[in-house]
Amino acid sequence: MLDLSLSIFFSSLIFVIFKLFDTYKIQTIYAIIVNYVTACLVGVLFYNKPVQLYEIPKSDWFYGTLFLGILFIVIFNLMAKTSQRLGVSVASVATKMSLVIPVILGLILYSEKLSFLKSAGIILALAAVYFASVKDTPRAIQRKSLLLPIMVFLGSGIIDASIKYMEENHVSTNEFPIFSATVFGVAACTGILFILLRSFEKPLKLNFKNVLGGVALGIPNYFSIFFLLRALQNEALNSASIFTINNVAIVMFSTLLGIVLFKEKISAKNWSGIALAVISIMLVTFF
Repeated sequence: MLDLSLSIFFSSLIFVIFKLFDTYKIQTIYAIIVNYVTACLVGVLFYNKPVQLYEIPKSDWFYGTLFLGILFIVIFNLMAKTSQRLGVSVASVATKMSLVIPVILGLILYSEKLSFLKSAGIILALAAVYFASVKDTPRAIQRKSLLLPIMVFLGSGIIDASIKYMEENHVSTNEFPIFSATVFGVAACTGILFILLRSFEKPLKLNFKNVLGGVALGIPNYFSIFFLLRALQNEALNSASIFTINNVAIVMFSTLLGIVLFKEKISAKNWSGIALAVISIMLVTFF
């Protein structure tokens, strides 16, 4: 459970850092790319063997990292657009409700079993994510705009399911650092290529503040994935339980951090979501 707790902590810390980006006027796109470079370097540093770059493409998991790295930065940009057009709560709900995708695939691909109470916990988890994220004054959403949260939902679920698949079939425990580093490295290269292409229309403006923000984001970003990979090896909990606890606890903990650190206003619906989150975690963990 320690690995899962650390993954939840570092994932929640990412939301706090994003909030500080607004406070200190950090340009998100540049900070995100620096974040991926930083996460890649942290993975390399934590790898306990000499890094042979020419050996990485020969690994069983290499093509999976290409897919995941590109998907990471694409989904992040879709999340940003969803937040801007439809609101942060819509993006949060779409991202975290995607837990149903790895849960369903875990039942199908890995023959995982769920008791009645665990199943009830997962259903409560979906309700918890919604109520903890929803605002009292939601924006009117046009039908054509629904494509964005749907894509975020599908993309986030595919990322989680792919991480489980790679951990289950291709990545050994001692390869977790270099596997994670390669995923982030691919995401960084994709982002750099994007801003280079965009620089023909809009000149690059990389400054120290953006770099510092990216470094601050990259360290917890790396460890959120690293500890999630380790948590998925927990023999006491199956992947359905891990993803449910992980996603719901992140929503709950980041909401509480928002209250403590940023004095955010929390509605009765949000508090009910937090209460449901606690109940769902207890059902999934202990029954």
